[in-house]
Amino acid sequence: MKKLGVVITDGVGFRNFIWSDFLVEAENIFDEVVILSCLPQEVYTGYVTKSRIQELEVFEEKFPTWFFRKAKEVAHLKLHQKNNFGIQDSLRINHSKLKTPRGYATRFIFKLTSVLRSEKWIQTFNSWQQKTFKNNPVTTGYKKILEEHNFDILFFTHQRPPFIAPLVYQAEKLKIKTASFIFSWDNLASKGRMAANFDYYLVWSDLMKTELQQFYTSVKNQNIKVVGTPQFEPYVLKRYEVVKEEFVAKFNLDTSLKTICFSCGDSSTSKNDELYITTIANAIINQQIEHVNFIVRTSPAEDPVRFASFVERFPFIKWNYPRWTLSRTGHQEVWSQRIPSVEDVKDLRGLLEFSDLNINMLSTMSLDFMVFDKPVINTVFGNPENGLYNDQRFLNYAHIVNVVNSKATKIVKDQEELITAINQYLENPNLDSENRKQLLQLQLSKPLLNTGKRIAQTLLQWA
Repeated sequence: MKKLGVVITDGVGFRNFIWSDFLVEAENIFDEVVILSCLPQEVYTGYVTKSRIQELEVFEEKFPTWFFRKAKEVAHLKLHQKNNFGIQDSLRINHSKLKTPRGYATRFIFKLTSVLRSEKWIQTFNSWQQKTFKNNPVTTGYKKILEEHNFDILFFTHQRPPFIAPLVYQAEKLKIKTASFIFSWDNLASKGRMAANFDYYLVWSDLMKTELQQFYTSVKNQNIKVVGTPQFEPYVLKRYEVVKEEFVAKFNLDTSLKTICFSCGDSSTSKNDELYITTIANAIINQQIEHVNFIVRTSPAEDPVRFASFVERFPFIKWNYPRWTLSRTGHQEVWSQRIPSVEDVKDLRGLLEFSDLNINMLSTMSLDFMVFDKPVINTVFGNPENGLYNDQRFLNYAHIVNVVNSKATKIVKDQEELITAINQYLENPNLDSENRKQLLQLQLSKPLLNTGKRIAQTLLQWA
């Protein structure tokens, strides 16, 4: 008898592991599957019928826990900052000038980790962080849940949220095996420390496996498995297929025109999106770009209120507001509580399949469109000299350096380059096709079909 616990931390994890084939495959090969959810239990109604749902009480960090977590993360960044711009940038973002207890503590941590930043010290900070969980009532509740279920393996669908650390701690105490999926393509090369240590790791690609061993030197080769990512599996599943006529009708498109899709990031990292949309819209008005439909997909991580004025200003733009519902307010990471709909999965697949060109600011949406071999343009107008938000700095991040070097997309740094690139790709959509395929292979390494099955079978082998 093998029993699997699946920890779903946020709406993206819900999309990746509920809408893909993972859960169905896991239910087929494990004797029992229990979802331990950091989302409200009711969001699974109608979608999960066989697995049991166990809603987890929300863990909120107190100062001691935060302090040792922060020390662990900053030490990790300082240990690996050499020749890594993304990590150096993350360190800069972590600096604080606030005159608050946490502001003063952050500055102390930066001084402390200038000396204490070895892997041994990182593990020491982790151990001290775990000691702060010992008498926490929420953590005690986690222990009771794990004792009740007696899992053979506990699978975390995201390695970074700080609120999973006490659950890992209790699993360690009860000697339950733990595995984690590396959430996104940039998490290892530019982000801070994982929330905890896990026994096993599932990664997207051979590249990500190399990165994991580079930044986490104690992880053994046999405890890492390359499986691809379920993020893209719905694009090859028949239940999410979209008929072109329905897609065209939904967005009121002119079938005689080609379609440009601009996909937004969230306002914290993609602050120039308004400028990019305006630039494209004005170029269409001025006939510098001709005979196109223009669709804008806003970020599911935020309310699209920042684009409200654009609806009246540019009435020809078609808008795709992702159908993600906020399931709970007051959470320490509110964006994580947004839950996707099946409708949105289908809308996104339709955009990928039937758009002729995508434009975005260096997001994973580049890979989404490449799955359908669609040309991609990455807009980065901002730099320290021109006063715009400096999105050109992301070109130095390790995962983006791979994109730049692949020549799979056109990187554009001003209006003229953007308009030229759009017209080139509209005229010749096969341009850079081979480079797109090679970048996808670098980032994924495994076929999209059967990704969920691959993950479930790997977990069974480790259980």
